[in-house]
Amino acid sequence: MDRTELERIIEAILFAAGEPVEAARLAMAAECDPDEVEAAAKALMDRLAFERRGIRVVRLENAYQMCSSTEMSGYITKALETRKPPKLSASQLETLTIIAYYQPATKAYVEQIRGVDSSYSVGALLNKHLIEECGRLNVPGRPILYRTTADFLRTFGLESLDELPEIEKMQFGKKELPVNETPETTETEGTEHE
Repeated sequence: MDRTELERIIEAILFAAGEPVEAARLAMAAECDPDEVEAAAKALMDRLAFERRGIRVVRLENAYQMCSSTEMSGYITKALETRKPPKLSASQLETLTIIAYYQPATKAYVEQIRGVDSSYSVGALLNKHLIEECGRLNVPGRPILYRTTADFLRTFGLESLDELPEIEKMQFGKKELPVNETPETTETEGTEHE
């Protein structure tokens, strides 16, 4: 099968699905190798972007989804009167950041980092489909583990979690000094300063 035909197949499946479709599933439907699907999907993404079409194909980790171009969002909003994406409060953004970087994470872990109760924020993020339950931790009480969703990736314009900016992660239980710093000692302890 030639690449143009494979692009047409991918475009049709993604349009009909309306949600992310795994690359392996596209390969199975098109009866071809997953590498061919990857190449054809990339070519389709490039062609739609180059032609400045009203639709785009976006990659979400190992899946693809058809969506409208961000350039057309104003027109879509006017025509369909869609509501604006939900805004995140500072506490919800902090909670989402912790879950994104430390996932899978429990609510207790989020609260340990934030230092405050995070029940409301976790619930709000679940309702906004930015996080989801992904199992339970194998400790007494079996707390729920949370991770980010494909909606999180789409909302923040990411293909995968690897695109998150680097941060200095906190390590609990360890007190490490930055590389160039040593504990301060003063030779003048016990004397008066003028």
